[in-house]
Amino acid sequence: MSEMTSATPQLLRRVSAGAVLDFMRASQAVTVTEVMHATGLTRATAISVCEDLMERGWIRELENQRAFGGYQKGRPARRFELNERAGYVLGMDVGISKTTVVVSDLRGKALGRSSQPFAGAEIAAEERLSVVDRTAMMALDSVGASPDSVLAVCAGIAAPVDRNGEVLATQHFWGLFDVGLKTALRERRGWTVLLENDANLAALGDRWRGAAAGVDDVVVILASERFGSGVIDGGRLVHGSRGGAGELAFLDMVEGVGDTFGIATLARTWAAEALAGRAKTSLREHARDGAEAEHVFAAAAAGDAVALKILDRLADRMARVIGAVASMLNPELVVIGGAVANSAGVLLESIHERLKEFTATPPRVAVSPLGDSIVTVGAVRCALDYVEANTLDLELSVPA
Repeated sequence: MSEMTSATPQLLRRVSAGAVLDFMRASQAVTVTEVMHATGLTRATAISVCEDLMERGWIRELENQRAFGGYQKGRPARRFELNERAGYVLGMDVGISKTTVVVSDLRGKALGRSSQPFAGAEIAAEERLSVVDRTAMMALDSVGASPDSVLAVCAGIAAPVDRNGEVLATQHFWGLFDVGLKTALRERRGWTVLLENDANLAALGDRWRGAAAGVDDVVVILASERFGSGVIDGGRLVHGSRGGAGELAFLDMVEGVGDTFGIATLARTWAAEALAGRAKTSLREHARDGAEAEHVFAAAAAGDAVALKILDRLADRMARVIGAVASMLNPELVVIGGAVANSAGVLLESIHERLKEFTATPPRVAVSPLGDSIVTVGAVRCALDYVEANTLDLELSVPA
């Protein structure tokens, strides 16, 4: 009993510090009185906690209001705010052909970004790791941040990842991402690295700052080259026992689908088929280098009959995919994400009209406004979640 009692003041102080930090993260400049009202702490405790957090570098005190001129009676109010530059987090999108790294402050504001290609899909693990490390350093250099100021890193990969951050490398393609990224970056830079599936991060990112903001039951489908999905049920990200909860390999067995090729791949393939025939189409302007998805969408917008037919086929394919997902998971919303989302909005009306043919519980359908940043946005959110959950155990490299 005495041991529990002696630990109580320290525990209470920790709880109080956590409550103050949570309030600071959700606010701009606040006074001690506002901290008291938000947390229920006494004035003396609120001041003590704020001073401790300020000494550790997590928050900073602003000039009092008298410094801005004008007469005020009584003691000037002390004002504090989160020190959003106390450290940084990195959000990584590690794809098969390139990696992108975003540097964010502690409010989730992206400060710097860098992308570098890989020299082929089958490069050695050590070379892939070197590219990721080099890209991260370039991103940090772009904002003048040092490696030891990084508090957490989250990397998204195109393979299932379980709750413990282990890659399910049962397929050759997935195995290409099982390169020991967490261990390598910890040994090279001392960083805490969280590994997650890219579609799962897309779901986190879009729910944070996209079309799914505030929605508790949502499926986000990365739909560019291949389909993959992240599932949020009741506000919680779903992994499954081995990290494969959002995998869409079952589409191979769905009538009218038959594969997991995404919108960009299908548009490119169907355009090539049309160009192989005698159809009259403006897409022939791109025949030499190959018509890409953006060419198809642009031609359709200009009224090209061949391109419009491809869009009709895409809408039918997406309705079948979303119908299958909705029948199993019953989400309120399905979001189409990835680079192709910038163009896919024109498909929404047709998808909506067809959905009732493929599911008894048609969800709302939207496209993400985050474009090809959707994975890095989710990675930043994941890294921030780690920092916010462990703030009081983290030591800043340069405390205030």
